[in-house]
Amino acid sequence: MRPFDGRRILLGVSGGIASYKSGWLARLLSQAGAQVDVVMTRSAMEFVGPITFEALTGRPVHCEMFEVGQALDHIRLAREAEAIVIAPATADLMARAAQGQAGDLLTACLLATGSTANGAPPVLFVPAMNDRMWAHLQTQRNASRLRELGYRLLEPEIGMLAAGEGSGPGRMPEPETILAHVGRMLDRPDLRDRKVVVTAGPTREPLDPVRYLSNRSSGKMGTAVAAAAWRRGANVTLVAGPLEIAAPTGVTVVAVESTEQMRDAVARALPDADVLVMAAAPADFRAAAPAPSKIKKSTAPTMTFSNTADILRETAPHRRRGAVIAGFALETDDAVASGRAKLASKDLDLVIVNDASEAGAGMSVDTNRVTILTRGGETEELPLMLKTELADIILDRIGALLRER
Repeated sequence: MRPFDGRRILLGVSGGIASYKSGWLARLLSQAGAQVDVVMTRSAMEFVGPITFEALTGRPVHCEMFEVGQALDHIRLAREAEAIVIAPATADLMARAAQGQAGDLLTACLLATGSTANGAPPVLFVPAMNDRMWAHLQTQRNASRLRELGYRLLEPEIGMLAAGEGSGPGRMPEPETILAHVGRMLDRPDLRDRKVVVTAGPTREPLDPVRYLSNRSSGKMGTAVAAAAWRRGANVTLVAGPLEIAAPTGVTVVAVESTEQMRDAVARALPDADVLVMAAAPADFRAAAPAPSKIKKSTAPTMTFSNTADILRETAPHRRRGAVIAGFALETDDAVASGRAKLASKDLDLVIVNDASEAGAGMSVDTNRVTILTRGGETEELPLMLKTELADIILDRIGALLRER
């Protein structure tokens, strides 16, 4: 199942150079399963043609208030929308929306949605303009007024601007970032304001200044859990070793390299956390005495190794009372038995067990097949699925435990 299957999203496009990005946003929303109704201002059509959005969404594009047979489009579109995204939102469009004007189809749709306080769909403005226009007192007043009205604003990024203006705050965020914020607007808010700490990726233990001991972890499972928790309203801290993929939108990332650094970062983040999901694969061993200079190939050294910190075991003194603690157990032999032992020895609420030898369920792949073990003795075997889907199932189980406490 795609994340936005069957959801109705109104994408408003106003007239700025960043409107070329709106085409890709429309495509991403459609690929995620949404039915996207695009409403363009006349100025927007100076930058991108309506046929572009029609081709990308497979749906008709709406441009004029008084087209024959479509005189009440603003009412219908507003009634059917489950979320409204204005991207780009120009300074002019923001000013008119802040004043409650309805001189074109897009602003009329905004008024026809009603008040967010009375159950109207969420509205996200994505400003994009020259940095001086964004910094202008009047624009900032308009932005404040839009927030007062219950609209959400995604702050513009700092980056290269149009017409050789250099770099400054005013650049429209990338479509993938906007997509993540739409997901947060539409998803269940069952973790709203919960503090969730997630670990992801491998750690590296130095052998010499250029070599290290590590494993094949990509960080895909942990980042999927972090992304899903943020989408469901949580404040998320992701303690991450070197990742193969980009960190998700919205989370606070604490980058670490060694197991000791990960242990310390978790200890700092954990005292006020409601949830810890330990999805990282820390290195289990480290060189007792890393070589001070690069080991020559001809040397063939003999090295002594020692155990690294057991992060989950060492979290015990830092756990907040009532927090839910979940760990992962990646095994190759007797996976479920090993998971049960880990559940008991490390005082966990959940252990997610998977077999590294099973095709499609190990490291550096997009799928996983796991068995979830609980403190209460339950065993839940899940089929092979995408890690992004599994992340929500894990959070469902964690959410149920939170509600019991």
